[in-house]
Amino acid sequence: MIKSIVIVGGGTAGWISAGIIAARHRADNNQSIEVTLVESPDIPTIGVGEGTWPSMVNTIKTMGISEREFVRECDVSFKQGIKFERWISGRNDDVYYHPFSYPHRSQQGGLIARWLRNSNSKSYAESITTQCYLDELSLAPKQLNSPEFNALENYAYHLDAAKFSTFLKKHCTRKLKVRHIVDNVQGVNTNEQGNITSLKTQQNNEIEGDLFIDCSGISSILLRQHFGIPFKSCKDTLFVDRALAVQVPYQKPSSPIASMTRSVAQQAGWIWDIGLPSRRGIGHVFSSNHISVENAAKQLEDYLRPNVNNINDFQFREIRFEPGHAQKFWVKNCIAVGLSAGFVEPLEASALGMIELSARMIAEHLPVSHSSMDVVAENFNQIFLQRWQLIIDFLKLHYCLSKRNDSEFWIDNRKSQSMSDTLKNLLRLWENQPPLDNGFMNPYDMFPVASYQYILYGMNFLTQPSHLNSSKFETQEAIKNLQIMASRTEKLAALVPTNRELIKSMTAR
Repeated sequence: MIKSIVIVGGGTAGWISAGIIAARHRADNNQSIEVTLVESPDIPTIGVGEGTWPSMVNTIKTMGISEREFVRECDVSFKQGIKFERWISGRNDDVYYHPFSYPHRSQQGGLIARWLRNSNSKSYAESITTQCYLDELSLAPKQLNSPEFNALENYAYHLDAAKFSTFLKKHCTRKLKVRHIVDNVQGVNTNEQGNITSLKTQQNNEIEGDLFIDCSGISSILLRQHFGIPFKSCKDTLFVDRALAVQVPYQKPSSPIASMTRSVAQQAGWIWDIGLPSRRGIGHVFSSNHISVENAAKQLEDYLRPNVNNINDFQFREIRFEPGHAQKFWVKNCIAVGLSAGFVEPLEASALGMIELSARMIAEHLPVSHSSMDVVAENFNQIFLQRWQLIIDFLKLHYCLSKRNDSEFWIDNRKSQSMSDTLKNLLRLWENQPPLDNGFMNPYDMFPVASYQYILYGMNFLTQPSHLNSSKFETQEAIKNLQIMASRTEKLAALVPTNRELIKSMTAR
């Protein structure tokens, strides 16, 4: 019987996994699962994953965490989407949005058809959501008196990754009864069938378990080092493989906190700019095959210079990675979650989202015993191989639709051989019909259909209106809904505070 789960590695992957699983199988339940997390004292966490997906709201709530305490302890701000700058033409006025609120009746073609036929309309995202307007004013997604986890607009979080791990550790050990061991894993013991029976540690002898979760990061000491599972690179599709990261203070304590992640395209990559209550997390992610580290650093310095007094006061932290994922994630009684499973790039905050999805599926489909584990493992591997490919295709969509010709990086991203056949076929389809909630899209996609609409139409990809064949009823409904949204945008701005005002209210003791 599966009674004991051992997680190797802390950080966000380890503690999110521990929290989701322990919350599902609480230790005070008569049929409880004991969760143990073994964390090395010598391996620091990467600590730059500051953007989340809206699923994190439910994850925090499910763990039994107070949103106010979470905001206060983890330097949290509210994120309503992503603002893309200079991704299409490279000009300074080149901007589009990927907001988190879904279009009104997005499953119907009439709304898109009406927008496509109205050549004088605003951008797609601005026409069907309020969040673009809220972001320009640094406004929050909820009111000051909104209950925890409730809001007027869909939202996620920006957070301090190091503080988040520490906060989760405290909550999991105190509230969810997760056993925490600080020690180095030095070896693995297995039985005749090849299943892991225990871990050899430096200080605590052997730690036994029935199921082992590898959250040991890029080193992947269980899945890759012990089981020898190969790594599948996707560098031929997603070119970026390095990042330079830095933390920058605000010019004054009252400076606005951005409501969206800024993603500003550069010569061979892009710069992220994330606003937290106490500082900004900024970094340049780029392809080392298309630009040198020195030139990438210079571009980051140029971006920072207007907002800092002395650029020489800042040192950039270099992070190297190989974009890709493991060829299998669940082998015998071991599952990889987080960086040990894979990482492609920080665009669209897919890393933390995949950790949540993995941990949730483990918790919800936990096999009763080893006899049925291979069935669950096979299903898990099939689903997550699909999910990784869907993420790769979705991220590639941002690059291959660009019209930039100012560098080989952008030209190479449009070459047919750098795209999967699936993505090429979808682009052919979307020339004649928009992506809709009609059962055609893959149910295991992390990104909803609305996300594809925002990227496609934000980057000036056009679906032929003549092929939409929307009914008279749909057209009338579309006109009505667009008018409602325009009116709602004006009213909502007067109802919500700024991001900083909301955070100040939530963190007041």
